[in-house]
Amino acid sequence: MKVLIRHYPAIAYFVITYIISWSGAFILVAPKLLHGVPIGKMDGIIMFPIMLAGPFFTGIILNYTLDGKAGLRGLFSKMGRGGVGFRWYAPLLIPPVVIIAVLLFLSAFFSPHFAPNFFLLSILFGIPAGFFEETGWMGFAFPRLNLRYSAFKASVILGIFWGLWHLPVIDFLGAASPHGAYLVPFSLSFIVLMTAMRVLIAWIYTNTKSILLCQLMHASSTGFLVMFGPPHVSPAQETLWYAVYAAALWAIVLVIKKIYGPGLYIKLVKKVPA
Repeated sequence: MKVLIRHYPAIAYFVITYIISWSGAFILVAPKLLHGVPIGKMDGIIMFPIMLAGPFFTGIILNYTLDGKAGLRGLFSKMGRGGVGFRWYAPLLIPPVVIIAVLLFLSAFFSPHFAPNFFLLSILFGIPAGFFEETGWMGFAFPRLNLRYSAFKASVILGIFWGLWHLPVIDFLGAASPHGAYLVPFSLSFIVLMTAMRVLIAWIYTNTKSILLCQLMHASSTGFLVMFGPPHVSPAQETLWYAVYAAALWAIVLVIKKIYGPGLYIKLVKKVPA
């Protein structure tokens, strides 16, 4: 088993993470599924924190399996690395600024239903998601993918798997659940959005090697999405604003890729006095 994990670390991570997360979600709602009872909104909300066990424990277990105590020390060291300069904390503002800009644009030109909400306490939703998930996504999976692929390609691959990981709860995300006939386009918009966000997180990690900043970026993304998400949109409207938000994030991603290249990294060279 250890040999297989060492040869295929990313695949092992995805398989184990999905098994833990999806099994936990299924066990929670199995009694209702077996009795033909619809899964309610609250069930979907409760499933999500249970799913967080997947990336968290898989990241820790696989780091220890492959690199022993040194692997865990490296992981926890990166989770405590915060002294990286203000310029790398500034990207934490990307999610709230873009979300508000998108919603204000849509509310001005399409429907007042797109007006952003302001549920302050919902920012707390992002903290556990950021802390537990990034222990695995950036603490294990991304560095292994990055050994084989460029940072950009590795983050796109990881972003797709990250988006798909949400499938058990995806119909309970947002205010318009269930999404009915719009579930598939909403899911696609959500996965495209998550992939763009994963590239942004990878960009931060590649330049700082700070999992802490990745956790904060993830918390910012999730927290502000819940905080500002319009509460009275229809499934069609929610699909639209997620798609526009995804497009706006990808515009930022492409600018970053243009500047930083496929490695998402620029080495700063200190000038030597003449």
